[in-house]
Amino acid sequence: MLRAALAMLAVLFGPILVKPVERNLEFFFLIVGVLTAWAMGQFGPALIWAALREPLSFTLAVLVFGAGFRLVRGRLDQLLAATIPPLGTRWICSGLTIILAMLAPLITPVVAALVFVEAIALLRLERSIEVPVTVLACFAIGLGAGITPLGMPGIAVVLAALHTDFWYLARLLGPFILGGVLLISLAILFLPFGSRHPTHAPVGEESWRFVLLIRPGKMYVFIAGLVALSEALRPSLEAYVARLPAGLLFWLNSFSAVVNNSTLAVVEIGPGLGANQQRAALLGLLISGGMLISGNIPNVVAASRLGIASRQWARIGLATWLPLMLLCFAVLEWIG
Repeated sequence: MLRAALAMLAVLFGPILVKPVERNLEFFFLIVGVLTAWAMGQFGPALIWAALREPLSFTLAVLVFGAGFRLVRGRLDQLLAATIPPLGTRWICSGLTIILAMLAPLITPVVAALVFVEAIALLRLERSIEVPVTVLACFAIGLGAGITPLGMPGIAVVLAALHTDFWYLARLLGPFILGGVLLISLAILFLPFGSRHPTHAPVGEESWRFVLLIRPGKMYVFIAGLVALSEALRPSLEAYVARLPAGLLFWLNSFSAVVNNSTLAVVEIGPGLGANQQRAALLGLLISGGMLISGNIPNVVAASRLGIASRQWARIGLATWLPLMLLCFAVLEWIG
């Protein structure tokens, strides 16, 4: 358990405290994932195959939709320029957050995040607004994505173990998810946007080399590292975390900021847990996934596209995570 704790501390604080790590986040996670798997005795053909296979679908989505947005960027820029005067950027950002968070469990959170960050890039907001808007939107997308197997792959395994239908988690978590998304979109409205018009000149288009090779390649490496880390930590999670009371499990699932959400969900959620325990565990996972870049694939997509550093994300992420967790925990205790 000590080695697992050291690995979690490394990925939590390494990107925040060490500049070279922050600049090479993808390779850092891959190295830590491989070393942790070796130290925990989990490094083998099964882990290597999982780390090679699981990033493929996400990487392909980033490549295809990134190329698509690159092709239609001019038309989208014209559309947004016509939309900003009557609505204003704050209402566009807030509305997009609600719409994409609700669509994320159907179109996948990767696609939802790509749509949002491309829109944000075209809006050309000041950096002081662009970063918090993006972090808040990824919180909302991550929340919405967790109620179907399309939004969170591990959910399919969970639903099979519980012998329930596709929409079970929508019924279990729906009011909490909707309330969280609405609160986040409301918070976006109160950010100091300033001018209703774009604040700086259009940014240059990304090169085709970056769109087709560099960004998908970095995404693949990052997710492979997350998979290796998650698989390496699985035995420790199975041995300790799954036996904890629901309230404590809710808070300890803050580790989903580091460990893949799907891994924790598969390990923890089973027929032995009551509905309240399932609800508490899953909400802890979903809320904490927005805290750090590594917590959710939408975070990785957004941070890569907009160049958001780990420290920048963590400052906004922690300030958003704590109130949401406290409010959710109070409601859970009240209804439980």
